[in-house]
Amino acid sequence: MRFELQSVTGQQRHGDSEFPLVLVAEEALSTQDLQAQSAVLMEQLATHGAMLFRGCRVTDAQAFDDFVAGFGLPNFAYDESLSNAVRHNRTPRVFTANEAPQDVEIFLHHEMAQTPYFPSHLFFCCEQAAGSGGATPLCRSDVLLEKLTQHLPEFVARCRAQGARYSLTMPAEADATSGQGRSWRQTLNVDAKEAAEARLAALEYDWQWLPGDSIRTTTPALSLIRHAPSGNEVFFNQLIAAFCGWQDQRNQSTRSVTYGDGSAFDDADVQSAVEIAYDLVFDLPWESGDVALIDNYQVMHGRRPFSGQRSVLASLCLASSSA
Repeated sequence: MRFELQSVTGQQRHGDSEFPLVLVAEEALSTQDLQAQSAVLMEQLATHGAMLFRGCRVTDAQAFDDFVAGFGLPNFAYDESLSNAVRHNRTPRVFTANEAPQDVEIFLHHEMAQTPYFPSHLFFCCEQAAGSGGATPLCRSDVLLEKLTQHLPEFVARCRAQGARYSLTMPAEADATSGQGRSWRQTLNVDAKEAAEARLAALEYDWQWLPGDSIRTTTPALSLIRHAPSGNEVFFNQLIAAFCGWQDQRNQSTRSVTYGDGSAFDDADVQSAVEIAYDLVFDLPWESGDVALIDNYQVMHGRRPFSGQRSVLASLCLASSSA
């Protein structure tokens, strides 16, 4: 089994590597094919940050599950995660991408970087491309950090020193109209308030119960800048997504994230960071049957609004050396 390199409109080049790397399969892939090539493909991913596979004949959730299994990476189960997005499992390792309404933009973020636990690798599969729109914007966070350091050095210095705390109000029951609508019962994987409080205490979160059995939680200070396993220093967080997009009947986006000491971000700093990030974006142009593999440490992703029917599935993994 062989892949051919392909160029796509808007593809970027950082140093000696394309972003993303686009590989077209000459024939259908088996799990054994992927197992044989997975080590080489993972080495390429570490260099490029994101890979788009085409022509692999991945047409449904089980075929996608088999594709992911071929890489031999441990599963990062949605049910056990602290994700605040509403999703539905199709197989034990495959679930729907964020089911926020199609007119809602999901802004750039590293998956679950607003929590202490996050996956190292993301797989996405396009079951059905949207009628229009619906691209997945991708941004290299190492490149973004270089640009931010050049243009906003004081902001970067404070991000490095302080980190951030994220606050979110979770409903008692799932709210599918919001990109942050997962209930606290599902998010914390508990049935009762007492169990929720015990879980939050173990996570070192602060919390406050609100009318209607919703709960407002605040994380401890989490890093905004990290070293990826590749050695690159990256702008690894959910600052842009929280500041721009955590807006619903329970949450006000600009109040959803503070510096680690509780002080407010300067709106102008964050807006400048957003503009710099989106200037670096590659919009992944989905075709039905496409599979994307993303290094969650090195690359932010999001979702553009769309019209028509769109179905993108996701599967999250840990690095094979992770505990």
